[in-house]
Amino acid sequence: MSSIPQIFDHALLTARRVKALKRAEDGADFLLTEVVNDMESRLSMVLRDFPLCMELGGHTGLLAQRLAARKGTEQVFRLEQHADFFQPDDLGIVADPEMLPIAAESCNLIVSPLFLHWINDLPGCLIQIRHALKPDGLFLATLLGRDSLHELREVFLMADSEISGGATPRIAPLPDLKDMGSLLQRAGFTLPVADQDSLTVRYDTMFDLIRDLRQMGAANMLTDRTRRSMRRSTLLRAAELYQQKYADADGRIRATFQILSLSGWSPHESQQKPLKPGSATTPLAAILPDKSR
Repeated sequence: MSSIPQIFDHALLTARRVKALKRAEDGADFLLTEVVNDMESRLSMVLRDFPLCMELGGHTGLLAQRLAARKGTEQVFRLEQHADFFQPDDLGIVADPEMLPIAAESCNLIVSPLFLHWINDLPGCLIQIRHALKPDGLFLATLLGRDSLHELREVFLMADSEISGGATPRIAPLPDLKDMGSLLQRAGFTLPVADQDSLTVRYDTMFDLIRDLRQMGAANMLTDRTRRSMRRSTLLRAAELYQQKYADADGRIRATFQILSLSGWSPHESQQKPLKPGSATTPLAAILPDKSR
């Protein structure tokens, strides 16, 4: 673990998510709700039972509740970083998500809504998840992609440059879609799929967006974040730039959330496999155009 760059401060992430959960207001979980609805829809197309399920970093337990109501589910465990995330009846496990305490080949289904983009060692975590799945078990996850909040990132970079003459890391680096399929394959998943969707949310001002991010527990938790309070002049300039560059005709600003969806299966002999090289029965000439005409 010492060789893995510690990009995210997990203690701070946990503290902020716990605080956000305790102070939750109506509508504050709109992004998580949107993602959970999509994951439930994707899972509905898989016509099989998953008796033992694990929700990883679900924060509110919303997806775990949906899984518990699904036909064929017998038990749903939740793995979180703090006991305050659990309800009294939850089968909860408090653990470090970088070192998953899950027995090998123990789960039929592992899901993770909007959490894995905070993991410092994502390749290692994916390998652990694959090991925890039973043969022919399913992994399903959603992450924020690198284009998320690109508007906010840009205006803060511009404001910092103007006011203080340098850039301060404020928006977390996020994974890129083109890398996720490769990471799933490297982790040993079969039939890997990585796709994306984009959600645009409109706000009256940049301050309303920041308020929503705080209510999600998603404010800056970079290990290398500045410990100094942001200058008021920087904040006001960023809000001004946001209004200038990303406001619609009615004056409301846009904020982009790029949602990456991942799925992969634990290997099993019953799964489809690619043909061996040289095993094709149709000659290549049969499908190429005849250039002699």
